[in-house]
Amino acid sequence: MTRLQDIKRTLDDYGQAHLLAFWKELDPDHQEALLRQLQCIDFKEANRLFARAQQAAKEEGAKLDDRMKPIPPELFEATDKMDRAVIEGYRKLGLKEISEGHVAVLLLAGGQGTRLGVDYPKGMFSVGLPSGKTLFQLQVERIRKLCSLAKQETGKAGKICWYVMTNNTTTDIIAKFLKDHQYFGLNQQDIRLFEQGMIPCFDFEGKLILDQRHIVTMSPDGNGGVYRALKETGMIEDMKRRGIKYIHAHSVDNILIKVADPVFVGYCVSKNADCGAKVVSKNGPNEAVGVVCQVDGKFQVVEYSEITEKTANLRDKSGNLVFNAGNICNHFFTTEFLERVADDHDMDMKLHIAKKKMPFVNDKGVRVKPTEPNSIKIEKFIFDVFPYSRKFVTLEVPRSSEFSALKNADDVGKDCPSTSRRDLLELHKLYIHNAGGIVQDADVEISPLLSYAGENLEEKVKGKTFTTETVLSDANESN
Repeated sequence: MTRLQDIKRTLDDYGQAHLLAFWKELDPDHQEALLRQLQCIDFKEANRLFARAQQAAKEEGAKLDDRMKPIPPELFEATDKMDRAVIEGYRKLGLKEISEGHVAVLLLAGGQGTRLGVDYPKGMFSVGLPSGKTLFQLQVERIRKLCSLAKQETGKAGKICWYVMTNNTTTDIIAKFLKDHQYFGLNQQDIRLFEQGMIPCFDFEGKLILDQRHIVTMSPDGNGGVYRALKETGMIEDMKRRGIKYIHAHSVDNILIKVADPVFVGYCVSKNADCGAKVVSKNGPNEAVGVVCQVDGKFQVVEYSEITEKTANLRDKSGNLVFNAGNICNHFFTTEFLERVADDHDMDMKLHIAKKKMPFVNDKGVRVKPTEPNSIKIEKFIFDVFPYSRKFVTLEVPRSSEFSALKNADDVGKDCPSTSRRDLLELHKLYIHNAGGIVQDADVEISPLLSYAGENLEEKVKGKTFTTETVLSDANESN
């Protein structure tokens, strides 16, 4: 009874007593489940979040045009405008840091593949490549190849730890998937799964919602929850113990992602940056992506809905869009920066509010599916820490070689398995062409274990013409 009485007092103090409305009707197992969940919720923090959400809702829709400035030239470079020697210098520096064990990868992998039409995490999805490889396998194999490239460059075996952020519904599924596939050849000790936090969902009056009589509705706190999760799960301490200085963070659903890209790492390290972002040139003023820019002198991502048509269409003297740096969830952080954000800024991060139609238990104890939005879901985004950076830089990269998002099922026709597969195979076709080979009306896939970014392909492809579906693999790779 003491636990129940303590919970009742807490709920009364924070105006959430309705969560025990059906207590007497629950069986002992459901009573215990509800008590355990209620004890895990910080109601003071929940009420604070709702108050901040109300303020964020009032500010929603405000345009930022008059406060925006583009990225200063000294903090911006584009790889397609760099001298090859400069790029190679960044690459060598990145490989050196990898060989020293200073680089880790932070993968944002909590999302389910609901929009893809599957009921499992996105990383387990295959877009139908000739090899059948999943997103997880492609990304792990790129890590493995980078380690061998670092050894070739420096003579020292590299090691890249893979930190994978999951949520409470995907952790066990992902862990089993990786184990069943022998971690795709990566050392199990260098893979760390950790869960992002969960935030209660509210009705429009600030009351927490019951999904069932014994279950409070919770939702993941967004990819911006990564900072708190890294601290609370001990991952930052793990990074420090391993001697990791630099982290490449990215979302799971970009099939072209250059995992732990040594050019990006080397660029950021050479600039003494604590935070960096890869961007792509927007494909037009109305593309629905956020832009990296300055607002009131601080770097941030401004969503396309936060600027007017006039500002979106502004062009410089060369005819380029002024606000052209499209955000692609591809970031560099120092370990020190991650720790500082988790310690000093997590509570102040911007909140993003979505009004949702969520099933709920009404005052009669009946679970209802609403026909109109009835609830508020609160999220944080990973890029909302940019204003806290002491040295922020950006690197523009070609969309064709670095960004192809996987969001939707094929029937949508955009950011779907077909476009992801097409974009990867087109890139591999270009790699083969640059190495002296020809691809004619065929799908030819290059294993990441053979080549990370088109290097060292001449022996396999020079003077050859590929006319049938082919997978080019490393000699030691089992097919």
